[in-house]
Amino acid sequence: MIRLSNENTIFFMDKENVPIASCQSGDTVIFETKDCFSDQITNEEQALTSIDFNRVNPATGPLYVEGARRGDMLEIEILDIKVGKQGVMTAAPGLGALGESLNSPTTKLFPIEGDDVVYSTGLRLPLQPMIGVIGTAPPGEPINNGTPGPHGGNLDTKDIKPGTTVYLPVEVDGALLALGDLHAAMGDGEILICGVEIAGTVTLKVNVKKERMFPLPALKTDTHFMTIASAETLDAAAVQATKNMATFLANRTALSIEEAGMLLSGAGDLYVSQIVNPLKTARFSLALHYFEKLGVDLCN
Repeated sequence: MIRLSNENTIFFMDKENVPIASCQSGDTVIFETKDCFSDQITNEEQALTSIDFNRVNPATGPLYVEGARRGDMLEIEILDIKVGKQGVMTAAPGLGALGESLNSPTTKLFPIEGDDVVYSTGLRLPLQPMIGVIGTAPPGEPINNGTPGPHGGNLDTKDIKPGTTVYLPVEVDGALLALGDLHAAMGDGEILICGVEIAGTVTLKVNVKKERMFPLPALKTDTHFMTIASAETLDAAAVQATKNMATFLANRTALSIEEAGMLLSGAGDLYVSQIVNPLKTARFSLALHYFEKLGVDLCN
C-alpha cells in the first residue's frame, strides 16, 4: 500500500510542488500527518506566540494521481483516521470569536483514552477524528494551507471524516493532493481558532472522475450531500454554498431555480464550518433521498 511520510510536508497548495508519491485511480493510500503546529507544542507552558508560524498547517504530500487531468474531479473516500495519543488546543487574546474576551495566551493538552478526548477530570469529549486541510493544487498562484477555497485547503469542516467522500477539482495534471491538520474533535465554527489539534494517519481511496458533476468542493456522507463555499465573510460563504446547491438541482432536475430554493428552504440545512480562517467557510446539506426521488445519481 502507498504510504506518504509526514517528513514530506508542504505549506502552500502549489502547481510547482514536487510530488512525493504517485498512485493510480482506485488505489488506497495512507497519509501520515503532523498536527497543525508541526508538533511544535509539547507542554502547557508553551504559548501560541512561542511557535514558528511559518510551520503552521503542514500538509503531507503532494500525491500525484495518474490519469488526473485538468477539468477532472477527484473522488476521495475517507476510509479511516487514526490519531495520536495526545491533542492540543491554544487560545490567545485577539484571536477567534472570543478574542476580545481572552485574558492571556493559554495552552491545554488533551490525552486520548479509547473513544474519548480527556478534557479534565470528569469531563470528556467524544473522539471524532476529522481532516481540517485537504486540497489540490490551484491553477494560478500558490495558496497558503491556512486558506480555504475552490481547491479545498483549510476547509475545517467536521463532516470530513471516516465514511465521507470528498470531491475536489483537478486543475493541474496529477491533481497534487495533500492533506493535514487533523482534529480529534471540533465543533462547527472552530470558534477559538483551533479544534483539538492532533497528529495521525489517514487512509483513503482516490478515484478520478472525468466529469465535474456538481459544484466543488463537495461532500457525500451516508445520508447527505453537501456543497461547500468559502468567502471573505460568513454571509457570503453561506449564500454561495446555498447557490451552489440550488443551481445544481435546477441544472440536473426538472425543478426551476425557484422550486429548488423552496426545497432547500423547507428541507435543507445551512451550517457554519469555520469562522477563523482568512476566508470563512459554510456548507449546505440536503438528504440523499431527495436526490434519489428527483432522479439524480450523484455517483455518475
